[in-house]
Amino acid sequence: MTDLIKERIDQIRSGKVPSGYVKTRAGIMPVDWKHDVQAKHVFQSYTNKDHHGNYEILAATQENGIVPRNQLDKEIKCSDEGIDGYKIVSRGDFIISLRSFQGGIEYSEYDGLVSPAYTVLKPIHEISDGYYKYYFKSNDFISRLNGAVYGIRDGKQIGYEDFGDLYIHFPSLAEQRRITDILTYCDKIIALYQQQMDELKKEKSYFQKNMFLQQGETNPRIRFPGFTSPWEHRKLGEMSESYSGGTPTAGIKEYYNGEIPFIRSAEINNDTTELFLSEEGLQNSSARLVSVGDILYALYGATSGEVGRARLKGAINQAILAIKPYAEHDTEFLAQWLRKSKHNIIGTYLQGGQGNLSGTIVKELLVEFPSLQEQQQIGNFFASLDNLITLHQRKLDEARRERKALMQLLLTGIVRVKT
Repeated sequence: MTDLIKERIDQIRSGKVPSGYVKTRAGIMPVDWKHDVQAKHVFQSYTNKDHHGNYEILAATQENGIVPRNQLDKEIKCSDEGIDGYKIVSRGDFIISLRSFQGGIEYSEYDGLVSPAYTVLKPIHEISDGYYKYYFKSNDFISRLNGAVYGIRDGKQIGYEDFGDLYIHFPSLAEQRRITDILTYCDKIIALYQQQMDELKKEKSYFQKNMFLQQGETNPRIRFPGFTSPWEHRKLGEMSESYSGGTPTAGIKEYYNGEIPFIRSAEINNDTTELFLSEEGLQNSSARLVSVGDILYALYGATSGEVGRARLKGAINQAILAIKPYAEHDTEFLAQWLRKSKHNIIGTYLQGGQGNLSGTIVKELLVEFPSLQEQQQIGNFFASLDNLITLHQRKLDEARRERKALMQLLLTGIVRVKT
């Protein structure tokens, strides 16, 4: 980022208008952009139901815009009237959906039909579809869209009038296209990182399935070279020491804000914690200490079955089971076995995925394991895969943050592009 752009951003943050810019009802923008353009000057509400059902049914998603309904995980049933009242949508149209107040206006890459509850928007001027696809997803626009409707709440749809009265940025067509090119390139980088992540996760899943075969499966187990001895079976409670913790009384302030990290079930893979205990809080409660590297197993609620390795020395509450394998068993091997077995454990012990696990249940789990040397090989192998996945996740997260920041700067003209 150049010094000029930094200075420009600092001026805007301090409430000043930089040279070459003007303050409008859409926000600050370059003086050579159109300043008084309302959304209704660029997009019209469009309804066409003359389709006789000869189109694919589409649905709105916040992640991927308008997509074929059959791509969604959940089944959506049509009303009693069928699809006669559905509206035709063409590639390049925008949609005001029921959740536009949460995630902006959606863009359609498809021809098809959408629910009559949606508002179809068609451009009435030549525009770059991509520019407004990104613009309608910017935080600034979504905030102003929400502010346009008094008392908006979940389930209330934004109407065309609300949308149409909003003032929007309108750069030249050439600059719209150049901005689209830049942000599209950012999306390609993000897609590449995502593809690499998906491939690594697929590879890990393959090796999990074929190294940790369930009892009774007939496929040959993947083994590391040099290991041929059969695997043994033993209960997890016979392979490790385990215990859960507790929570100091919430109303006693002396028990909190100390120097002991208080790890809760959503934090079992975190480098830090939201809460800290005092030594007095630890001593006057059932909270128990864990060491770096211990297996942390979530027992309660939505996190049931999640597995972590403690990244800091701290205390745990009653929703976590700490597992410390004995010397003849490898910690990473057991952690990976528990991760691989999560869905089987949840399906066996929690009806419909609801409820809690317990230390007793976990200790009774039957683990199949090889020699310590082979456990270590397997543990190291999966730890390396996990490190690669974490690295790619960080790259993906950083690319998304950079794209988000760039969107704000480009779409509002704070950063100009050559056309």
